[in-house]
Amino acid sequence: MKFNALMVIVLMTFIGCAEKKSNKLADTFDKDAKEELIDKWYPLALDKDDGGYYTNITYDFKVGKEHEKMIVTQSRQVWVTSKAYKEYGDKAYLTYAEHGFKFLRDVMWDKENGGFHTLVTKQGEPIVKPYEAKTAYGNAFAIYALAAYYDVSKDEEALDLAKKAFMWLEAHSHDNEFKGYFQHMEMDGTPIVRTEDIPSTSDAGYKDQNSSIHLMEAFTELYQVWKDDTVKERLTELLLLIRDTIVNDKYSMDLFFTPDWTPVSFREDSKEVIQEHFYLDHVSFGHDVETAYLMLEASEVLGRTDTEKTLEIGKKMVDHSLTYGLDKKLGGFYEGGYYFKGDDVLTITNFDKNWWAQAEGLNTLLIMTRMYPDDKMNYYEKFEDLWTYTQKYMMDDTYGGWYSWGVDVRPEVKEELKGHVWKTTYHNFRALINCKHQLEMLNAE
Repeated sequence: MKFNALMVIVLMTFIGCAEKKSNKLADTFDKDAKEELIDKWYPLALDKDDGGYYTNITYDFKVGKEHEKMIVTQSRQVWVTSKAYKEYGDKAYLTYAEHGFKFLRDVMWDKENGGFHTLVTKQGEPIVKPYEAKTAYGNAFAIYALAAYYDVSKDEEALDLAKKAFMWLEAHSHDNEFKGYFQHMEMDGTPIVRTEDIPSTSDAGYKDQNSSIHLMEAFTELYQVWKDDTVKERLTELLLLIRDTIVNDKYSMDLFFTPDWTPVSFREDSKEVIQEHFYLDHVSFGHDVETAYLMLEASEVLGRTDTEKTLEIGKKMVDHSLTYGLDKKLGGFYEGGYYFKGDDVLTITNFDKNWWAQAEGLNTLLIMTRMYPDDKMNYYEKFEDLWTYTQKYMMDDTYGGWYSWGVDVRPEVKEELKGHVWKTTYHNFRALINCKHQLEMLNAE
């Protein structure tokens, strides 16, 4: 086929328009990350009286009333403000990160037993809830934050604390027999063993995918600033455990496991029992699309030669979520579904749409766009649809920030908290900045 001059002009015009559109979209993601998200949060969220960050932020960005401080929430904000400094170079963000680091160091680290407390009062007194004195999940996020803060501050004290937390997990949480990590621990680090008196709906004593993927995420961050052989070994172990064991043959992840990695399943029970145990056993589309990204990131940081296999499995996880977990009418990933016994097709059992699944979906769909530009799934179209949904139903165009749930399903959240013990700026900011970078790379390719 020969191109005449007119065809070349038309083609170049089309390419130029596409690049301008993509460049403009990258700028939009940048603005939404900075002006409509983190600059709404900071310095508002800094607790200058007792240290760390306030927990409750109201729908119209005022400081709320309840401020029990959880290691996960506190750590995520150190990570975000550290990354914001790295992204924008504004030293105010570094100051906000330092503020949070000092709270992790001085208050949330258990100076008697080691490890990070899961929950403290606003003033910093430990709150010990059953089975949750210490968790692998919480300590993972502390490591994640400390490594990111060290990366931009070069504060050796932060790296030393990250190393101490890693070695504490190594001594108390790591399972040398079956691999992976015990999630729930006593104050002294003793793993909690599941007994008959623990309610069937409780996850106490189980291993799980969620702590595993975030330990992998944390060790990925840590290994980039501390090239330790044991960190590399544990990161590799987690990557292969998640990819080859936790991901099942339908290319979703099983959620909870006995110590030997036998999945916890209620598939043989009635639908009533299955629904009662939804937390322990369902398909979580958000975790699946997020993990596809986290596995790929870990594989690349490790410099593995089988990254292509990891990418292929991640693609199948994304395809499964797009096929079964996406609202085909309005858009957005549902909270969860289930393969009932005898069914080959998944049934949606929770139609809610949480904020973090949409955020992680945006980033992962752009990765798939770059990796598989001509795939029949048409990832970029799916990305555009999800972005349209997110802007319309998840992002607050009056006060800024993101709702906890899609208002197409739960309109009441418009006047609920923007920040709470499980919600900060972490998923949103990471996804928006990653999307900005992905779009810039698409422009350059």
